[in-house]
Amino acid sequence: MCGIVGFTGKQNAAPILLEGLKKLEYRGYDSAGIAVAQDGVISVSKVSGRIANLCEKTEDGKTLPGFSGIGHTRWATHGAPTDVNAHPHMSCDGRFSVVHNGIIENYMALREELTANGYTFSSQTDTEVIVHLIEMYYHGDFKEAVMRATSRLTGSYALGVLCADCPGKIIAVREASPLILGIGVGENFFASDVTALVAYTRNALYLDDGEFAELTSESITVYDCTGAVIHKPVSRITWSIEAAEKGGYEHFMLKEIMEQPCAVKTALAPRVHENHVQLDDFSYTAEELRSIRKIVITACGSAYYAGCAGKYAIEKLCHIPVDVQLASELRYGEPQIDSDTLLIVLSQSGETADTIAAMKECQSLGARTLAIVNVVGSTIAKLADHTLYTWAGPEIAVATTKGYTTQLSVLYLFAVYAAHTMELLPEQEYVRLIGELQSIPKKIQQVLDMNTALPQLAKKYNSGHSVFYIGRNTDYAVALEGALKMKEISYIHAEAYAAGELKHGTIALIDEGQSVIALCCNSRIAEKTMNNIVEVKARGAQVLALAVKGNRAVLAQADDVIYIPDLDPLFQAVVEIVPLQLLAYYVAKENGCDIDKPKNLAKSVTVE
Repeated sequence: MCGIVGFTGKQNAAPILLEGLKKLEYRGYDSAGIAVAQDGVISVSKVSGRIANLCEKTEDGKTLPGFSGIGHTRWATHGAPTDVNAHPHMSCDGRFSVVHNGIIENYMALREELTANGYTFSSQTDTEVIVHLIEMYYHGDFKEAVMRATSRLTGSYALGVLCADCPGKIIAVREASPLILGIGVGENFFASDVTALVAYTRNALYLDDGEFAELTSESITVYDCTGAVIHKPVSRITWSIEAAEKGGYEHFMLKEIMEQPCAVKTALAPRVHENHVQLDDFSYTAEELRSIRKIVITACGSAYYAGCAGKYAIEKLCHIPVDVQLASELRYGEPQIDSDTLLIVLSQSGETADTIAAMKECQSLGARTLAIVNVVGSTIAKLADHTLYTWAGPEIAVATTKGYTTQLSVLYLFAVYAAHTMELLPEQEYVRLIGELQSIPKKIQQVLDMNTALPQLAKKYNSGHSVFYIGRNTDYAVALEGALKMKEISYIHAEAYAAGELKHGTIALIDEGQSVIALCCNSRIAEKTMNNIVEVKARGAQVLALAVKGNRAVLAQADDVIYIPDLDPLFQAVVEIVPLQLLAYYVAKENGCDIDKPKNLAKSVTVE
C-alpha cells in the first residue's frame, strides 16, 4: 500500500516529511514526492524510484521551504511508476495539492465528467480526479470543497490536502484506509502508519471511516461526514519503530495474513458494479471468448498453485478446458498452443524469469495473453495483451500470502465475467455468484476470528519431521499451497497428495504418529475424504481436519478440526488456505525459524 505523511508547525516541513517517508520505505514503493505551501504558493517535488533520489533532488528538503506540507510513497495501481504519476497531484490552478492512499473505484466516470468540464489531466492515476473535484467545488471554503469532493468518491482513501489560500492548514480524510493524527507541541502530523510519527510524538488520534480533520500548528479539529465536530480520545503510542513497521505484529508474514480481508476486497470491489463484473483491462466479446478452444495457466511456486485452484472455477463456469503448467516446464516442452489459446500468466512481481520465458514462447506460437500481476509496469504486464492487477500492495515476507489469495480472487472474477459474457449463466445464478464473491473478504475475516486455537495445534502437529496434506478436487489444489507454506517457513518436509491416490503407494509412508492434514471442505466429495481419514487413522496417523462449519461428522474421524465458514465450493479455496497459512506460521514460530526471510529463498526469482 502507499504511504502518506503530513506536517504543519513552526519548522520547515520538507525535512520532516522526508524523514517520515523514509520510515515508510518498508511498505514497498516505486516513487515518492512532497508538496510544501509557503506564501500562497504550493511547491511540489516528486521522483520515480527511491526516496534517496527525492532527498538529492530537494537537497534534503532545503529547496522547498515552508511550514506545512504533505508527502507520499506510491505503490503503482493506476498508471506506470513514473514522475508524472507520482504524488502529490496538483489542481489545474495550482491552488490545491493532494496525496492519496487507496483506490477510487468510480474514477473513470469522474474523470470523464471533469474532462467535459474543462479540467486537464496530466497523469494516468485515479487520484488526480480528487484534486480536480476539490478545485471544482471550491468557492472560498476549503473544508466545504473537500467535503463535497469526497462525497462523490467511491472506494478507499486516506487523503492529505493542502490549499495555497489557507497557510498552515492541512485537511486529512479517511474512508476504508488507515489514517492516524499525531499531536505535537506547536506542530501536528498525520500519517498512514504510526511508523512515520513515533520519532516526533507518542500521542495520536485514530480516525474512523467517514471522518476528516483540520490540522494547524496549534490544533486538530475532527469532523464527521456531515461537518459536525466530534471529539476523539487521545491514544498513547507504545510501539517501538520496528514494531510499528509491522503494525504491532511479530512478523510481516502474520501482518500480511491479517491484511488479506482488505487485500481481497481491494482486488474485487472496484471490479463489481451494480451486480456486474467489469474487468478494467479485459473486455473480450462473447464471440472472442467462444473462439478460445483452450486456456493455459502458467506460473511458478504459489502462483502456480493459485492457477491449480482457479482452474476448477474456470472449467465449471466457462466450459473451456484449462491446463495448468509450471512455467519452468512449459518453456522447455512442446506446448500445443495456437491463436485459439488464451494464456493466463500469474506472477506476484511480474518479473519471474521462467514465467517470462514461457510467456514469450507461447506468444511466438500465437497465444493470446492475459497477465495477472501485482506490480504495475513490470515486464510481464508490458508483454501481455491484457493485464489485471491484483492490487495486493507490497509483500515484505518472502512467503506469499495475500499475493496468492488476490491472484485466486482475480481468477474467480475472470471466470464469472467470461461465463456471463458467453451467456452460460442464468441471470439469477450470475447475481448469486457475484454475491458469493463479494462475501469472500468477510469470510476470510471470520476464519481469522474463529481459529484462535491454531497456536496450540501448531505445537501438537510439530512433533515429527514430515506432514502430509490430503484432499480432493479444489481441496487438493489448496493442499498443494498449504504444504508449500509449511516447507517454506518451517523447514519441515510437507507433501500434498490427492486423497484418492493414497492407496496407490503413498499410504505405505503412514505409520504411528504421522501428522496428516486432511482437507474436507468441498461438500460434494467431503465424505470420500473422510473415508481416507479412516484409512490413515487405522495406521496410526494423527489427523487435523479442515472442514466447513456445521460438518459434525468429521469430529468422529479426526483428532482435531479447523473450521471455515460456508462458501460456494467454486470459491472456497481462497478462504480455505488462510488457516493453513496460519498453521505454517505458528509451526515455524515453534521451530524458531526466520519466518520473514526463510533460508535459501528470494522474494522475486528473476533468474532461471
